[in-house]
Amino acid sequence: MKILVTGGLGYIGSHTVVALQEEGYEVMIIDDLSNSSITVLEGIEQITNIRPNFELIDLKDKDAVYAFFEAHKNIDGIIHFAASKAVGESMQNPMKYYENNFFSMINILSAIQKFELNNLIFSSSCTVYGQGEVMPITEEESIKHALSPYGNTKQVGEEMIVDLSKVYPLQSILLRYFNPIGAHESACIGESPLGVPYNLIPYITQTAVGTRKFLSIYGSDYNTPDGTCVRDYIHVVDLADAHVRALKRLLEKKNTEQTEVFNVGNGQGYSVLELVRSFERVSGIKLNYKIVDRRPGDVDKAWADTTKAREVLGWKPTKTLDDMLESAWQWEQKVRQLTK
Repeated sequence: MKILVTGGLGYIGSHTVVALQEEGYEVMIIDDLSNSSITVLEGIEQITNIRPNFELIDLKDKDAVYAFFEAHKNIDGIIHFAASKAVGESMQNPMKYYENNFFSMINILSAIQKFELNNLIFSSSCTVYGQGEVMPITEEESIKHALSPYGNTKQVGEEMIVDLSKVYPLQSILLRYFNPIGAHESACIGESPLGVPYNLIPYITQTAVGTRKFLSIYGSDYNTPDGTCVRDYIHVVDLADAHVRALKRLLEKKNTEQTEVFNVGNGQGYSVLELVRSFERVSGIKLNYKIVDRRPGDVDKAWADTTKAREVLGWKPTKTLDDMLESAWQWEQKVRQLTK
C-alpha cells in the first residue's frame, strides 16, 4: 500500500517513515525543507535500505498540491505532519503559524475531497487541552481556549477534519501526542532543528556539546513539586509505532467512528529539572543552566492517560526517560562529528 507522509523529513515524520517502511509500506514524502534537511533521506535509507520517494512541495501552494495528487491517484492513506510546531515561536510569530498550518491543512483536505481519497492520520497535540483540569488527561477532557497560536492551529485543524467528515466519508484518526523526544537507536536520524531550537531536548544536548552557552529554564514558580513545568515525554520511536498502528486500524476498517481520537504519551509527568538530572546521569556531563522568566503560552503540567491507545490500538510505550535522553545524546554526538 502507498502512504503519503507530509513533513516526512521532519523529526517525527522521518521516524514514522522508517516505521512504515519496516512494515512494508511504500512511502511518498512531501516536505518543503523549511525546518528539515534533504540529508534526512540518507538517514532513512541507511536504516531501512529503502530510499522513499520525495517531492519538494510547499503545501501552501494549492496548485502544486493538486498537481501532486493528480499525478498520484493511488494513495491508500495520508499522515499529515507538515506544520510549524513550537509553542514559543508561535507566540512570537503567530501569523507564520496561522498561514503555514491552516493553508497546508486546507489544501490537503481539499485535495482529499477532490481526488476522492480517504484514511487520514492527523498529527495533533495535547496543547488542544490547554491547562488540563484533571491529571492524567483523557480524551474526554474538554477543549479549552488555546494558550498559544500553535495550540489554536491544532484545535482548528481537528475541527476542519470533523467538519469535512460531515459531508464527505473521510476516515480519520487524530493523534494527540504529548512531548516527543529521543532519536532512532541507529543515530542515523533524530531531532535537528534549523537555527536556535525552541524545543527543550535539542537545547539540552546543544548546551552539553558547547553550541549553546547555557540552558534557559523558563520559570521556577509553577504549581508543580519543584516549580518547573511538568510534561509527559514520549520516545519518538514509540510515537512512530502509534502512527503505524493507527494507520492499520483505518486500512483494515476497524475504526468504529469516522473520526477517532487517541492520546499518545508515556503516561507519566516529569519536570524540566528531572529531565536535566536524567540527562546528566546518562551523559556524565553537568549542565550549565539558568532559571529565567516564564515563557508565554506554557501550561503548568500535562501528562496523558493512554488507556484508550493501549486497549484499542494495542500500543504501549517501551522506553524509559533515561532511554530517551541517552538516544538524544547519541544523536547529538553524531551530529557533532558530522559537522566538524
